[in-house]
Amino acid sequence: MASQPPRLSCSLKYRDKDWKTCSPIYPGKGGKKAPRESSVQPPLVPAADGAPGRRRLPLVTLVKAMVRFKRLASEIRRGHILPSLNPLATEQPKMPEKRPMPERTFWGDQEPLSKIPFQILTGHQHLVSSCHFCVDDTKLLSSSFDCTVKLWDAMEGSIIRDFDDGPKAPILECSVTADSRRPYARHAISRITAAAYDKTLRTWDLETGKLLWKIRHEGFITSCNFSPDGKYVVSGLDVDRGICIIDARNATTVSHIKDHHKRSVTGCCFDPDSQKVASVSLDKSIKIWDITSQATLFTINKAHTNAISSCCFTFSGHFLCTSSWDKTLKIWNVHTGEFRNRGACATLMHGHEGSVSSCHFARDTSFLVSGGFDKTVAIWDVGEGYQKLSLKGHNDWVMDVAISNNKKWILSASKDRTMRLWNIEEIDQIPLVIKCKKAMGLKVKQCEACEKPFSTYDSDVFSETVTKCVFCRMDASLSAEAPSSSEKDSPTRECGVGDDHWAL
Repeated sequence: MASQPPRLSCSLKYRDKDWKTCSPIYPGKGGKKAPRESSVQPPLVPAADGAPGRRRLPLVTLVKAMVRFKRLASEIRRGHILPSLNPLATEQPKMPEKRPMPERTFWGDQEPLSKIPFQILTGHQHLVSSCHFCVDDTKLLSSSFDCTVKLWDAMEGSIIRDFDDGPKAPILECSVTADSRRPYARHAISRITAAAYDKTLRTWDLETGKLLWKIRHEGFITSCNFSPDGKYVVSGLDVDRGICIIDARNATTVSHIKDHHKRSVTGCCFDPDSQKVASVSLDKSIKIWDITSQATLFTINKAHTNAISSCCFTFSGHFLCTSSWDKTLKIWNVHTGEFRNRGACATLMHGHEGSVSSCHFARDTSFLVSGGFDKTVAIWDVGEGYQKLSLKGHNDWVMDVAISNNKKWILSASKDRTMRLWNIEEIDQIPLVIKCKKAMGLKVKQCEACEKPFSTYDSDVFSETVTKCVFCRMDASLSAEAPSSSEKDSPTRECGVGDDHWAL
């Protein structure tokens, strides 16, 4: 007998397991045809009678499959949730949009109790060597080793212009006339000047950016500054170890004092009356030159224990601050006629951990700001000689500092190629400043002479009898100890810590 073709086994077991039957007709469905199945058939295994049949999966295999399925489902659900928590996820789930709130920025390397709002100004490609406020504190001026001088918008923090026809060498310092800062000089022409490593001194019109004149010295120019009345420009010289005073209108030389110091001049500035020039040097000395008499009024030798980096006058012109590589600042009473060959000073210490590069007085002399190679900007209480606050954030040396006329802003220039504009309007409300005052036992009084506020210590037994600020006390002390005629005619004396020194 011919062999029969093999038949598919349609066991009822598989019907109960939701497997579709082999019959083309659904049982009990009125003879309806079943839908077409996939051409892929389950594997066939020989049945007990030798005919091929479906293989029954072991229970262990089914359990493992269910476990894997649940694990896979869990991973899928977790994959939808984790991207919202992963900041590196490329596809973020759509979240309901929230209205952005203005966020107050703070620097990152400061103690939590002393946060101050600030703005970082970027645009220079190299070390920023100097900075200034100008045009009623609405504009900023900066110079850099990238051979540029830039004018900035103070509110926007954006660059307004680069001054054309600039030098092709690094710029050491720039200065702006007081025309744009003093009420009596608002209608005068505002100028800026810059000293560069190519031994040139250039002056531009601040409003138009046009180059007005350029002169060249025989040696390097280490410093430059306009007089407050805008008539003169003084330059500190390296090789000549002296200063050069130039007429700002026609670039003619008014005075050229060679060998004014024993070593290179590092800084120079005019007094508020534009009649005297203070200069400091690597030889640690301070000299005051009088333009009218064309003579040196007095000299303070060994004013610091290391090189002096910069100097600045108070707006009264009675005091001069010097910063030094010996990590200190000193405030000197240079009121001529009262102590021609003597110097009385207050030393500001324990503020910087490295060399102090720059200093600047507030307009009312209520505080002083200094920058240092320890990357910080220090704010000092001048009356009591202590540090109110240290501003941290720069990544390299602080090269220069400036204070706005309204005392609300501090500008710092750094070797990290940036400037920072700090808002110190609420500095006395900062918890760290309040905590420091309480720890020192300070209280505020009003000076009976100049009517300016000053601080005294509660623990001081003489605090109740002190009615004048430190500057008025220094003036009164020097007036009472007027030098004799022999002292006036004696050669310049050296001033040190033990010689007419006020330690605060």
